[in-house]
Amino acid sequence: MATDSFKDFVLDQLSGLPRLRAKAMFGGYGLYQGDRFFGILMDGRLYFRTDAQSRSAFVKLGMGPFVYEKARQIVAMNYYEVPPAVLENRDEIVAWATRSIQCAATSRRKSPRSRKAPEA
Repeated sequence: MATDSFKDFVLDQLSGLPRLRAKAMFGGYGLYQGDRFFGILMDGRLYFRTDAQSRSAFVKLGMGPFVYEKARQIVAMNYYEVPPAVLENRDEIVAWATRSIQCAATSRRKSPRSRKAPEA
């Protein structure tokens, strides 16, 4: 489960965002701005929603997707781990979160699309 201290730290870092809230889910937390689900806090890590354009910034810094197991298969979501340097910089994390919120707003679906993770 995501620790409350990590959740509190992330919420403090993102305090520049209006209508921000964290909702408990599956042993972690979902991050919302209003009704837009844009982030996941799980196992001491923060993941932001991505799209085809924003994903490259995460990949360039060596960050991977949020993955989980379903029916004995690994499923990757369009949420990528936030780099530690971004997490530590209040202005930068708010900018990255804003892009993630825009991804959530332009998504054709309310729930995130998932896909099978590439085999390693």
